[in-house]
Amino acid sequence: MEKENQTSVDEFIFLGLSEDVQTQILLFIFFLIIYLLTILGNLLIIILIFVDSQLHTPMYFFLRNLSFADLCFSTSIVPQVLIHFLVKKKTISFWGCMTQIIVFLLLGCTECALLAVMSYDRYVAVCKPLHYSTIMTQQLCLQLAIGSWASGALVSLVDTTFTFHLPYRGKNKINHYFCEPPALLKLASADTYSTEMAIFAMGVVILIAPVSLILVSYWNIISTVIHMQSGEGKFKAFSTCSSHLIVVVLFYGSGIFTYMRPNSKTTKERDKMISVFYAVVTPMLNPIIYSLRNKDVKGALRKLARRKSS
Repeated sequence: MEKENQTSVDEFIFLGLSEDVQTQILLFIFFLIIYLLTILGNLLIIILIFVDSQLHTPMYFFLRNLSFADLCFSTSIVPQVLIHFLVKKKTISFWGCMTQIIVFLLLGCTECALLAVMSYDRYVAVCKPLHYSTIMTQQLCLQLAIGSWASGALVSLVDTTFTFHLPYRGKNKINHYFCEPPALLKLASADTYSTEMAIFAMGVVILIAPVSLILVSYWNIISTVIHMQSGEGKFKAFSTCSSHLIVVVLFYGSGIFTYMRPNSKTTKERDKMISVFYAVVTPMLNPIIYSLRNKDVKGALRKLARRKSS
């Protein structure tokens, strides 16, 4: 009997967002609409930047990387969640769970780094406009993009290694709707302190450090804009940065709440709702925010529409 209790877990069962059938149907519709908008919005941004030569600038190069990360980020979670809304037993294999965490963390952490890089790009554009082209060279942009993806891969590797280094025996019901380290650690059959500290340390690297860079960048941007004489110049500077700042607040706020606080033994419904925001909703909002508040993107969209109609 003792040996049976020590059997390693080979699959996990999600408790999901609700046990009520009608609620799950409504959630299915809600998540499906959000996912379709996410796919369409981010694909549109990628296509527009690719086909319109006026968008071949550092800012849109990073935006294309961000849209690609958002597209894959959402796809690593939402399709499985949609299927689970329609079935009674919501399971995932041990290796499937590990794969989901690797991909989820890789893309999420890469997005954190990209948002910090984009804030630096906006800092150079506003505070050093005469030197922008000499600073933000194609080579530097490529290096910053590669560095962002590499940092995402590093954090993903460390967090996943520490999470799955722990033994999982007996308990296999995750009070969540997808595999995420804080929720999975509650099922571990060993002390999780060292793993929590490793995840916290990686959170400092990929959350707090980029936020600090973003804050410094925007402090300098605001100081520069305040001293501008032209009202039109101030408006243009704020408009080019406001979209990025909105995305930063939405994404980092919810991410820091989840990964930069003590890991309690129980998962509250509030925690799951917050994860819906940064894992599902934000990837949909990014292309909407950037397209609705950006004249260049809207202009590229109109040109593409005219090209299709002619």
